[in-house]
Amino acid sequence: MNYSSRLIAVVLLVCSVGNASAQRAKEIEGAWVLVSSINEMDGRKTDQFGPHPNGMLIFGADGHFMLTIIGAGLPRFASNNRANGTPEENKEVVSRSIAMMGSYIVNADANTLTFRTENATFPNWDGTEQKRSIVTLNTEELKYITASASGGGVGTVTWKRAH
Repeated sequence: MNYSSRLIAVVLLVCSVGNASAQRAKEIEGAWVLVSSINEMDGRKTDQFGPHPNGMLIFGADGHFMLTIIGAGLPRFASNNRANGTPEENKEVVSRSIAMMGSYIVNADANTLTFRTENATFPNWDGTEQKRSIVTLNTEELKYITASASGGGVGTVTWKRAH
């Protein structure tokens, strides 16, 4: 194989890899509804946000995302003012909810989803990259693993396409 043939082969390979990643990114675009967020630690599985949480994850075609998960049955604040919650009320809300936004990258070769978090209700994630291993991505289901879930263990988050 001469130099120009090798060069063409490399260009075609790079283009096909780029097309695969572009196709995977296209598959993820749109709105997703939370099915479950399960944490496994020491052989025990628990709902990360309590039983029956609600959540929505939106991936824009422009490469931006917005994720919100809110635990069901959060306590109402006795003061009826979100700025005046008791320490117990605030703790319950913070431990059973998360929201974040930023940009995202799907890497088809590595089968990963990376959230480039600009802002989050957990401020330690601001300006960080949160990499997730994709287990399933098709027209109806997105499932990924968080290798180091908050509080320890491994998190598995499952979403279904919003219709």
